[in-house]
Amino acid sequence: MSKDPQSEEDPAEFLFHVRGVGGVGKSTLLRQWQEAARRADAVTAVVDENDVHGVQQALVELARQLAEQAGPLKEFDKAVEQFRREQAAQGEPMPVEGQASVSSRVVTQAALGAVSLIPGAGAVTAMANPDAAAQGLDRLRSASQARARRRGARGDEAGLSRAFVAELERLCDRHRWVVLFFDTWEQTARYLDGWLLSLLDEEFGAVPANVIVVLAGRDELTEREWAPLRDQVADVPLEVFTEAETRALLTARGVTDPDVVEAVLRLSMGLPLLVELLALARPHTVEEVDAGGDLADVAVDRFVQWITDSEQREAVRACALPLQLNEDVFAAAAGPAAEGLWEWLCGQPFVSGRGDFKHYHAVVRASLIRQQRIHSPQSWASAHLRLADTHAAWRAVVEERLPDAERWEDPEWRRYRLNETYHRLCTHPGTQLTPALEQVVHAAGQDAAVLRQWAETLEQAARDTADAALLDWSMRLRDAFADDEPVLACLGGLLAHGQLGAAARSWAYTYRGQRLYLSDRDEEALVEFDRALAHDARNARAWARRGETYRWLDQHEQAIADLSAALELDPAYAWALGSRGEAHRQAGRYDRAITDLTAALELDPTYAWALGARGEAHRQAGRYDQAVTDLTAALELDPALAWALGARGEAHQQAGHYDQAITDLTAALELDPTYAWALGSRGEAHRQAGRYDQAVTDFTAALELDPTYVWALGSRGEAHQQAGRYDQAVTDFTAALELDPTYAWALGARGEAHRQAGRYDQAVTDFTAALELDPTYVWALAHRGEAHRQAGRYDQAITDLTAALDIAPTYAWALASRGEAHQQAGRYDQAITDLTAALDIAPTYAWALGIRGRAHRQAGQYEKARADLEQAVEMDPADLSCRFEKLMFDTVEGRLEAGAEQWSVLLSSPMVSPTKTDATYLSLFQALLVTRENRVPEATQELLAAQPGSGDLAEVLSYLVELSAVSGRVADRARQCHDLINEYTLR
Repeated sequence: MSKDPQSEEDPAEFLFHVRGVGGVGKSTLLRQWQEAARRADAVTAVVDENDVHGVQQALVELARQLAEQAGPLKEFDKAVEQFRREQAAQGEPMPVEGQASVSSRVVTQAALGAVSLIPGAGAVTAMANPDAAAQGLDRLRSASQARARRRGARGDEAGLSRAFVAELERLCDRHRWVVLFFDTWEQTARYLDGWLLSLLDEEFGAVPANVIVVLAGRDELTEREWAPLRDQVADVPLEVFTEAETRALLTARGVTDPDVVEAVLRLSMGLPLLVELLALARPHTVEEVDAGGDLADVAVDRFVQWITDSEQREAVRACALPLQLNEDVFAAAAGPAAEGLWEWLCGQPFVSGRGDFKHYHAVVRASLIRQQRIHSPQSWASAHLRLADTHAAWRAVVEERLPDAERWEDPEWRRYRLNETYHRLCTHPGTQLTPALEQVVHAAGQDAAVLRQWAETLEQAARDTADAALLDWSMRLRDAFADDEPVLACLGGLLAHGQLGAAARSWAYTYRGQRLYLSDRDEEALVEFDRALAHDARNARAWARRGETYRWLDQHEQAIADLSAALELDPAYAWALGSRGEAHRQAGRYDRAITDLTAALELDPTYAWALGARGEAHRQAGRYDQAVTDLTAALELDPALAWALGARGEAHQQAGHYDQAITDLTAALELDPTYAWALGSRGEAHRQAGRYDQAVTDFTAALELDPTYVWALGSRGEAHQQAGRYDQAVTDFTAALELDPTYAWALGARGEAHRQAGRYDQAVTDFTAALELDPTYVWALAHRGEAHRQAGRYDQAITDLTAALDIAPTYAWALASRGEAHQQAGRYDQAITDLTAALDIAPTYAWALGIRGRAHRQAGQYEKARADLEQAVEMDPADLSCRFEKLMFDTVEGRLEAGAEQWSVLLSSPMVSPTKTDATYLSLFQALLVTRENRVPEATQELLAAQPGSGDLAEVLSYLVELSAVSGRVADRARQCHDLINEYTLR
């Protein structure tokens, strides 16, 4: 530690492996190194098999010790809290929307009223009909969100590790060294080896150069896994004492008789722990040292026998029985006679441990356990039974404050239950094996780390009792943990071989079903839930979980039936109420959803998830203020609930409060930078606010996190389209369709991009393909009609628009577009009829008024034309098409000079997302009406080079005919342009 960690010439070693047989002094050496490190101003932490049974526990214990020396690790603490919330999410239904929300229908319907900014281009829509596309939007966005949450419900240990590495970096900025010790690596490597290799490979971030890692275990590091780091490992093999070292220690302890020294040398074989135990006893004769038998047993027995105080001697024996010791366990094990001896016991060389618990060295404990079981079996059983009952009593106290459903989630309750189970197994292995295996079933229902604790405790009981059946089961469970899916394998083994009761078998199938559900294996999960209910039809959890799985599969009625069955068995089952509320919401029954979620909250007012879900139901029902209220309340209970922040952002967005939406979605992303749904939703808020480049940035970031995020691809395409980047839009829609060829919305959207780019035949092809997937897709039907209209195929346009109106008679935009098709075909009366019907449905539809005014003008009904056009401009002064038609009317009536300035302003006004054709239209009318020099030939050539559709050209020609009747320069230019276009079309 005297070296410079940053030195390139002579860098400090950072990875040590201390190895040697049990009792050789590895733990002692680690304690000495830790003390030396702290003297060198290092912060240190150490974990071993008694502290941890998984990565999360290891990280939490390491962080706890580091924080004791260096102050709180706040960011890591936040990450732990988030991890625990994500694990708790296994107990919450996953939101999936299956029907268009009112809000989405409102958004898409409103978009249908948007109009073109130049004459003849028709309505510019949001690529969605009022129901079908809104449903697809909700479904795709929320399904992506739910899948991510469903997979993440198991907790993100990688996220914890990243947070831990970030804290190491901060610690290393303030301290010369950070040293992490991992003792009993032969045990802990089973679940930490892969994680440590990933840490050292910097998968969780760059590990600072002044971090030192020390491993201590009996075995060499595995060759294959550690080969890449082999050259960087400083190997520290510990050998037994040499004869000289043994003699020196004995002399230091006052053992000098030559015969006694020779006996200790022979018996201990130089093993430091045994030398120390024998030396501490200070034997005077050879007989006191060597009585034959197992060398560890002899050494330990001699040490105990040579404790002169009988109360101390009995305390040593009695406290070997518990797995871990604190003062309470010590008192229960040793009894009143040992009062005041706790500190003395903690000072013995074979007792170690950090934090709240101490433990015996494994060699010493195994010897004491073995001797007591063999020599005093009745006392052994009685002592274990007394300890089992003590832990049961402590457990009962905890149960007074815990509902039944929360017991297995409580670490204190689990600790008492685990120790009780161990001691009962030691008391009567034969009768207690089945109850213990049933406890293992419930441990498997928590997570792999909890299951591992139970399996390792059962293995310890097997070793301590030497019971054949227990040994057999400990091997089965150990083998199951080698499986790729250890929890499923353990439960499968328990079901195949265990003498479980019907209720326990039902729970085992239920937990297997839950695990399969969380792995997106829904059909397999349903089979397990069916088996669970076949064994115990009163298992409310199995009913509820099967219902949740059906809900995920969009089988709403079956889901509600199962969840209702669960609630009949357990009316206070708040989770089942919440899941049934979600099923109602998914089925579009928002009020019933809110009823169930409210009932869940009456049972548990702190149920943040239910508050958030109720807010979602209000949002989908279009009640944005109530949605925001509920989601805000959920966030007050749980400020780190990223999905609730995202949902509140969505509510703000759908209420048109885009800046508030972006604030919430950004906050959600600060909590979870990998939250692809929030990135997509923020992109959507930017898109709806007209900030297309920022929208594209967010959609792209979402796609980098999840390249299969179909909705984000489609939405990015929509942003490109609205920004006028039609080729990029088509690329994105095509990519979305490659991922999901049945995505009718993307086909329609791509068709719309082609239509707006003037590629009418390609547009019709895509709209037709969308309609083959969904014959009721009224928006695609109407827009295929619009493409036909722009291509000059008026009869086909009218056929499609009429079919759309047969499906949706109140579709105002389709009525207006059909009216425009009639108008362009010269059927002014029919045009006026359709446009009037559209205005009856949507009286503020300024674009329809403008087109009706044009039809009146072209039909010679000038007073009606004037009234319509003046009203249209008054209704929507920003609508360029209405202003265009009003100025055209004034010009035809001979008021060109009076409107010259207005023409100049209008034709230089900026357009939103203009197409190439749009720009050429503007240029042409500027040449006709505004510019002094005659640019008509150039402007006409530019228009024709843009290859407008026949319908668009026909519309331009109709305007030119009207302008040809105006006297002077405008008429001459109009006739010149008319001739040029006719000449082009006759080629």
